[in-house]
Amino acid sequence: MVLAEYITAFVTLFVVVDPIGLAPLFIALTQGQSARARIKVGLRATLIAAGLLTLFGLFGDKILLGIGISMPAFRIAGGVLLFLTALDMLFERRTQRREGQQAEPAHDPSVFPLATPLIAGPGAMATMILLAGAPDATATDILGVHLVMLAVLACVFALFLVATPLERLLGRTGTMVVTRLLGMLLAALAIQFILDGLKGAGLMGG
Repeated sequence: MVLAEYITAFVTLFVVVDPIGLAPLFIALTQGQSARARIKVGLRATLIAAGLLTLFGLFGDKILLGIGISMPAFRIAGGVLLFLTALDMLFERRTQRREGQQAEPAHDPSVFPLATPLIAGPGAMATMILLAGAPDATATDILGVHLVMLAVLACVFALFLVATPLERLLGRTGTMVVTRLLGMLLAALAIQFILDGLKGAGLMGG
């Protein structure tokens, strides 16, 4: 791969992962947590996502084929899980559960939905499979693709770090409004995942 191809790979993954769009979602999902707790959640989510994307970059096509799961089915499952998270954001179900059960440990969104399906979602995993699984890809090319992926995730974590100052700027009311709005957008994104999966499975027209 030449430099232009690596740049194209970076732009593709950046658009699919969407670090800029993830920052306000991170604020909404970690609402009420301290700056230190947020850094831990963000770092854990980024590292888990890196591990998942590396796994799919190296063995993704073999994994899905081996257990009989198609990429459309993977997209539909991710969409359903994401939709359930969106409902929690829209109706503050997490807040109600905390008030009703004081002993419940703090919600940790680092694995789900941050690491997957928001960062390492079906689109990002499919992109890694396509970029690293090209027929003429050499070991150097595959390493380059994974370095590009790590650069994109570094952008994700950098934007997570500014989440607390951004929340202070918004204030409590502003954060609540943004949480509701993002819950609606997240629900729409979840439905889009499901529709893409149905189209990919040939159950819907283009």
